Amino acid sequence: MERRSIMKGAFATGATASLALAGCSVEEEPGDAAAEGVDFGLPEGEGEIVIAYINWDEAVVATELWRQALEASGYTVTTQEFTEVGPLFEGLSSGDLDVFLDGWLPITHQTYMETYGDQLEQLGTWNENAALTVAVPTYVDVNSLTELNANADLFGGRIVGIEASAGLTEAVQEGAIPTYGITDLTLETSSTTAMLTELDSAIAAEEPIVVTLWQPHWAYAKYDLKNLEDPETTLGEAETINVLARTGFTEEFGDVADALGTFAMSDDQLASLENAVFSEHEGDVQAGVTAWLKDNPFSDLVA
Repeated sequence: MERRSIMKGAFATGATASLALAGCSVEEEPGDAAAEGVDFGLPEGEGEIVIAYINWDEAVVATELWRQALEASGYTVTTQEFTEVGPLFEGLSSGDLDVFLDGWLPITHQTYMETYGDQLEQLGTWNENAALTVAVPTYVDVNSLTELNANADLFGGRIVGIEASAGLTEAVQEGAIPTYGITDLTLETSSTTAMLTELDSAIAAEEPIVVTLWQPHWAYAKYDLKNLEDPETTLGEAETINVLARTGFTEEFGDVADALGTFAMSDDQLASLENAVFSEHEGDVQAGVTAWLKDNPFSDLVA
């Protein structure tokens, strides 16, 4: 089950990957391998590494960050996009893919870890505060999911959601709404892009809006938002974001595995990077990451 599907982003890749696995595609775009003048500080190496990703914002930016770092260190890197999580985990377990930087544990990807975990390497945790949320602008005088139904008219009877198939949507629809008796608001689903467009328009007009969201996300860096309290934890506890790899990756790429194992980003760092890509550079992933690296040393992200 997918947690959610995020804004589209294009990557520069070092090689063309096989499309043998269902539900995946490869996007290639010519460009510099890494930010000019950036010292990534990784040991030099060689070989081909395939990084798999889903179009989730943190996966998009983290994948491009490591693509630039590894290509600057001598590796040939391919980034391979998947539209569903299942085939991605299958590819990791079979060895057709090398690395996935966005494994949410212990809840979101629990089913896949139960199925494929014995065939994977868990290299490290790089963010410890991942969470599903329902949020409003700070100027809205509503602070808890328990207050939503009583304020249905304020929001026009709508909770602005993302994709209908997203795990976040399921958590709100099957958890928050029945638990808090939210009968006078309808969870409207469409796409993450549409939700963010509505959020931007509402905030520009200082109008009330309630949206389904998640952290870390660049919207928290761009807008003044607050998460509605969830006293019954219907959206789940905070999770960690982890680097997963195929069995044997550490043996073949020891230096890379060590570096990935020490990789860490705070919420503020990740929100800043996502904001640089999706807001300041309007979704140009390579340019946004490159610009961000010039002001934020890569050495601060690895031990």
